[in-house]
Amino acid sequence: MAAGRGQASVVETEEQQRLRFQCELEFVQCLSNPNYLNFLAQRGYFKDSKFVNYLKYLLYWKEPDYAKYLKYPQCLHFLELLQYEHFRKELVNAQCAKFIDDQQLLHWQHYQRKRIKLLQAQADKVQDAGGEPKQ
Repeated sequence: MAAGRGQASVVETEEQQRLRFQCELEFVQCLSNPNYLNFLAQRGYFKDSKFVNYLKYLLYWKEPDYAKYLKYPQCLHFLELLQYEHFRKELVNAQCAKFIDDQQLLHWQHYQRKRIKLLQAQADKVQDAGGEPKQ
């Protein structure tokens, strides 16, 4: 049910809540892209107090009930960093965004190699355990 015209508060329908959830989920995940952050910074979004307040509001995504829907959880780290004015100001610099992008890529590569080694070690243990005869 929506409140009538002229009323300060609006009650969202289930469909409106679902749509807001989807839009906010998509936007929060976009924050994992340093090039998008640079785009926002260069267009002055981070200087707008309403936008900065919106970023603060979005911190609810850090709660487990919401975070479980994130495909790109690193967006939460960037959302946290965006709470700091200094970080928001630095993002105007394309070299800063490039550095962050490079560091993120290196992290993913390292994580993937580490994960593959861990999975291989677990598979070797299972194979060893299954291959030995019981006495």
